[in-house]
Amino acid sequence: MTGGRPGSVLVIGEALIDLVPVAGDGEVRTAQFGGAPANVAVGLARLGTRTVFAGGLGGDGFARTVEERLTAAGVDLTACARSGLPTALAVADPGTAGTGYHFHLQDTATFRLPDLSARASRFGAVYAGGLAAVVEPAATVVRATARAAASGSLLVVDPNVRRDRTLGPGNGSAALRELCGLAHVVKASDEDLEHLWPGAGPEETCRRLAAGGRLVVLTRGARGSTAYTATAPPVSVPAVPVEVVNTIGAGDAFAAGLLSRMGALGSFSANPDPETLRDMLAFAAEAAASVCARAGTEPSVPAGA
Repeated sequence: MTGGRPGSVLVIGEALIDLVPVAGDGEVRTAQFGGAPANVAVGLARLGTRTVFAGGLGGDGFARTVEERLTAAGVDLTACARSGLPTALAVADPGTAGTGYHFHLQDTATFRLPDLSARASRFGAVYAGGLAAVVEPAATVVRATARAAASGSLLVVDPNVRRDRTLGPGNGSAALRELCGLAHVVKASDEDLEHLWPGAGPEETCRRLAAGGRLVVLTRGARGSTAYTATAPPVSVPAVPVEVVNTIGAGDAFAAGLLSRMGALGSFSANPDPETLRDMLAFAAEAAASVCARAGTEPSVPAGA
């Protein structure tokens, strides 16, 4: 497998299949490439960042679809674990309050991840989050890799919480809070933070996390994004106006844009100056808007990049 390079990003987590209703006929669903980490890996590669994906690939037709999509984007798959098990499915249920999911996860190849903790420090940045952070056996591997990245690389965490992910009474919320505590960079929506730290406002949580030396980026959909650091006032950027066709994958595109721009500016760092930070947020907002403006989850390179 690849040894990793300082300018490259390791993305660890799930690549699965979303079953999404067909426009005009909600009883029919089409298979669509998905999984937050996989979307981030594709987005990073499309935006020109060298990207290694560490996921679990199965032996069914859906796995071939996943592999073809990642490979076509230019993602390095040599770190992936492979087995004959099926691919996990996420059945999408769009509604007025957003898109919910019903997951079919057990006994799948998707959550048999490779342990790359010994190699995490060879990458400029390591991204973790998604279902793999809370679903075993993947969660144990994600935690080990995150701990290694926290001491030898730049650890970027997107908790990507969903009420329908069945975090419930188990340890999912605790696992995601632990990852955020390890991270150098946390990208989270206001909903994510309200679920993980109930009783505290998202801004309060961001300030508390940032006080520990982290870069914390809060996203609010159409209301734009704000970045918090320990040493400077918050920096806010509005969302890019767009006629929304699709919202699936927009948050992942934002994360990919943020991380890609960070690398392109010369350093994976949790301490950018305010103008650099504003540039990063604007680039990420453009990437997210490009996904919202059409079907699919792959961002376009922002104009002028």
